[in-house]
Formats: sequence, structure tokens, C-alpha cells
Amino acid sequence: MFNKILIANRGEIACRVISTCRRLGIATVAVYSDADRNARHVRLADEAVHIGAAPAAESYLRADAILEAARRTGAQAIHPGYGFLSENAGFARACADAGVVFIGPPASAIDAMGDKSAAKALMQAAQVPLTPGYHGERQEPDFLRAQADAIGYPVLIKASAGGGGKGMRKVEASADFEAALASCQREAQAAFGNAHVLVEKYVERPRHIEIQVFGDSQGNVVYLFERDCSVQRRHQKVLEEAPAPGMTPERRAAMGKAATDAARAVGYVGAGTVEFIAGPDGDFYFMEMNTRLQVEHPVTELITGTDLVEWQLRVAFGEPLPRAQEQLQIHGHALEARLYAEDADRGFLPSTGTLRHLRLPQATAHVRVDAGVEQGDAITPYYDPMIAKLIVWDMDRDRALQRMQRALLDCQVVGVTTNAAFLRRLVMTDSFRHANLDTALIEREREALDIQHNAATPADWAVAAVLVAGEQGQARADASAWDIADGWRLTGPAARAVTLEHLQQQRTLRVRRMAGGWQVHDGDGLLQVQGRTHDAGYALQIGDRLHRGDSVRDGNALHVFGDVRQLRFTVHDPVADAADTSDHGGSLLAPMPGRVVTLLVAPGSTVTRGTPLLVMEAMKMEHTLQAPADGLVQGFRAKAGDQVGDGAVLVDFEAGTAS
Repeated sequence: MFNKILIANRGEIACRVISTCRRLGIATVAVYSDADRNARHVRLADEAVHIGAAPAAESYLRADAILEAARRTGAQAIHPGYGFLSENAGFARACADAGVVFIGPPASAIDAMGDKSAAKALMQAAQVPLTPGYHGERQEPDFLRAQADAIGYPVLIKASAGGGGKGMRKVEASADFEAALASCQREAQAAFGNAHVLVEKYVERPRHIEIQVFGDSQGNVVYLFERDCSVQRRHQKVLEEAPAPGMTPERRAAMGKAATDAARAVGYVGAGTVEFIAGPDGDFYFMEMNTRLQVEHPVTELITGTDLVEWQLRVAFGEPLPRAQEQLQIHGHALEARLYAEDADRGFLPSTGTLRHLRLPQATAHVRVDAGVEQGDAITPYYDPMIAKLIVWDMDRDRALQRMQRALLDCQVVGVTTNAAFLRRLVMTDSFRHANLDTALIEREREALDIQHNAATPADWAVAAVLVAGEQGQARADASAWDIADGWRLTGPAARAVTLEHLQQQRTLRVRRMAGGWQVHDGDGLLQVQGRTHDAGYALQIGDRLHRGDSVRDGNALHVFGDVRQLRFTVHDPVADAADTSDHGGSLLAPMPGRVVTLLVAPGSTVTRGTPLLVMEAMKMEHTLQAPADGLVQGFRAKAGDQVGDGAVLVDFEAGTAS
């Protein structure tokens, strides 16, 4: 086995590889950019080498710097993780030329599957079922639109290189094709350096099912069953599970055969995933092959009792596959949720900042947490904003789902906005609970996923008010009785006014300290609250229910992590609010740090509400900013190509002047 390997990646996958190597007694070398100087994977590795500036193009995508780091440290092999250089055939060849083992498939296999158009032709020759579409070289917009018209709408435009939902759009009508194509090509060029796209028929009510394959240098190829990755937004996976609900043994065998045929057709070695679109009629079509380990690989590991990273290392070292096909069996059910720093209620905009408070579920035999960050680390605009992957396992899907609900509730994050509340609502929708799965599930369940379903109850408002009143009354340990600001007076306890805001609703509650608890008047009635609060938590009885949990104060934000829900309140201080005179008036602000891609209207244009004004790129995804109302675009504060910060003024906008 290898003595030392270098991990050409970051985040949770780098930490994951380090963990497996440590178990096998293999020394590890981490690489890092300026932004990752103090990152968790750097702290965990045996050695670490700086490879460049924060942007990926100046660090993690620099093959020369990574190979030089391997040479300097004496690493025998390089694990590319996923993303960055993991599917770069040129990098695989450069490793071979440098005498370093690339822990992945041969460069020829990456070449064959890296271009979706060429891969389709190869799969057609191997008799793997294909989705109807145009996979050729011509890229003129008029020609591609004519192909889409002939295929019939809806169609799917997608980047020929890369994956991860980038450079992909569903198009409903011919009139929308040109704008969608231009956006796809820009995104593909930015993410993969290749603007080439293909056009395919969009399968209605499709499920996204992928097969995990593995090959060795002796010619053996196996499949480790399937994962259902249908729950997506903007073609990016949100929840994954294994095995796929409702999969029959016959269909599993057919898809497994198609996947291994695809792998054999390109002489595949190592871990790979063959992705299929499956229709409601039982048909399935080859979509693409990812020539690397997938983000969602842990669900396969949990149902098969394998460590796929260890398999990668052993196969790259020249050993045969640890198990034959007949030795692989499915045991139980596993689910994975991706915890991201993003605002699901504002179009999934990325969120950046420092993780001032981070508590993730306790790892057990049923719960696994793959994280690349710790409390105090920063989520930057340079890389994918994943905080952690939550993976749960149990004997059947229903019990695994219950464990996932609990694991999501156990996540506490302060410092960035996360999708945790959205994920909790998602796993509780009727469609997901009853395994009514397809790639439109999130859109179909839009009403159930509305943030208002997470609105605070009167008891929640009372808990928050008591917590704020309690912190106002706290004093230093060495303070005198006269320094305690708890409202005590000779004539009886005073009522303290607490003004809170939640989901754009503001309330002022009056909290009166009583023996053994509090009285809270919320304007509609009086609530009796019994119990106690402590440094970061509470146990409060309201009516017939005990509310317990933790709380974290972060500036004017109060995060209440309860036993059945998590809520964020803004605490209003009348004095501070009166002193805050900042006002951006009619300005449109950047919702995140990023780069301005293009301006879509001219200064002086009169627009209606919802008109696209400009396109920003953040974390390799495009986001379109729209007019908030009918009005006049007076001018832009930034031009195409400018880097802007979160909250920067982008557009001077005057509402109410549209004709």
C-alpha cells in the first residue's frame, strides 16, 4: 500500500480521505490556498503545502503547483477528490508523466466520458439506452434551436463538459431558447472552460437514478447498486438515498448491467457513477458518467458496508477489487442531506461569513456527519458553500427518515444562513415521505416548503421574550445588588417590554418576572411561563408542553434551537434603532459577494416588476437580479466583470415611475 498520498482537494472530501488514510496507516499531505490556510483539512493532515491564492484557478486548479507539492513531499499518489481536477484528463496524464499515481480512472476513460456528446456516441455503440437529442459539434444558436424545435418541448440544454447542474437549463418553449442557451454557455465557460452544450428531450416526471460502479486493473467491474438523487433544485442534488424506493430486482439488474457495460466500454478503473434518467413507465436512459467519487457516496457505503475511499486506494495500488459482484448485498436504507450555507427562502443565494457557533449531530452507528469545517472557520465566496453532509442509516426507509428529521433538528449554525430549516420541511413533505419522487418534487411541494410553515407560535414568541428579558437582567458575578438590571422594585416586579421580529412580523411583548417563572403578555393574551433559563439554554413549561433547547445571541439576532423547531428572531433596541439612520433608498443591493456578469438593460430604462436587470456569478452559479417594482433604472454602480461585496449598491432604482 502507499506510504504517503497528497489530497488535491479541500473541505469534507479532503477530511474524509485523510480519515481513511489514517486508519490504513498512510501519511497524508494537504494542499491549501490563501483562503484555506487554517482550514480543517490542513489541521488534520500530516503535512500541508501552500499552492496559491484564494480563487480556485490560482490554487486548486493549478496542476503544476499540486505536482510540485507532491514532488517536494515525496507523495507517491494523488487523490483528486471531486470537483477541481478530479475529471481532468490532462492532470491524470501529468501525474503519470511525473511518476505519481493518479487515484482515479485512466486518462483515456476521463476523455471518453468527459465530453457528454462523445460519451453519448460511445454509449450508443455499447447499446446503452440514450435519451433522444442532439449531441453533435454544431453550436450555432439558430441551429440548436431548430434541433430543439424538432425534438419537441420541453428540452434540456446542458454543458457537454462538467456537471453539478452548472450550465443546465430546462426550456419550455422555442421563444425562451436563445436566452437560456446564452446563460448555459456563459455558466459552462466559467465553470469548465468549455461552452459546448447538447440538447435533449426533457423526460416528464423523471427520476434521477445513478449506479455506483467500480473497476480494477485486472478487468473486473462491479456495481454497488443504485442511489436515487431525484430531489434537486436547479439540477443540483439536495437529498440522496440508497437503495432507490420502488426499485424491482429486475430493473436493478438491468440498470446495473447497463452501467457496467458503459464502464467496460471505456476500460474503466476505479470509482465511477453512471447516471440515468428513469421515466414513470420504467424506461431508463443514459445521461452521463462521472469519472470520480460522488458527493453522495456515503449512502452506498452504509448499505453495502464498504469504504469506497479504501477501495480507491487499493485499486490504484494495483490490488483487485475487495469483493466480487455476488458478494455485494443491500442492507437497510440510507439517506443523505447536504447542509449548505445558503438562503433557501431567497432563491438559494449563497451565504458567507464566520461560523460563530456550530454544533452538528453526534456521530453514532445510525448517524454519520462528514464535515469540512469547524466552529470558527469561514465560509468564503471562493468555493462550494457546503458545511456538512448528514447521513443516516436504519433497517428501513421510514426509520431512516425519522433519524434524518432528528439529525437536521440537531444542527445549530450561527454566522451564516443555512438550508437546514428548508431541509426539515422537505423531508416532511407528503411527496418525500411517501417516496413519490421525481426531479420536480421541490417545485411541486412549493406550498408545503414555504417558510411560513416555520412561523413562530405564541409559545415560541413567549420563549424568545423570556430569553431576551433574562439576558437583560443578568449581571456580572462580582456585581452588587444595585447593578442587577432585572426591573426589581419595592412596589412589585416591573414588566419589561421586549420587541422582536420574526418573518417580517414585529411584536412587543411585556415580560414580568414572577416566583418560579414569568408572565408574558403578547397583546392577545397572557401566558404563564414556568421553568428556568441558563447560559445557553432553557427548559420552560407553557401550558401542557415543556419547551426545551438552546439559544445563541449573535448581535441583534436571537437563535432559538428548540426541540421541535429552530427559529431566528431579531431583537429591536429602540435606542439603537432610532440612531440607525442608514438608508439605501431606491438602491438595489448585491445579495452576496460575487462578480457582475452582464447588465441586461440600459440606464434610463423604464421597467416593470420582475424585469431582469443584471446577472451575477457567485460560487460558479449565475443569479439574475430583478426589478423589485415597476420603476426607472437610473443607473448602474458596477459594470460587467466587477467583483462586488455583499450589500454593495448595484443599481440606482426609482420605483413607481413605469409607464
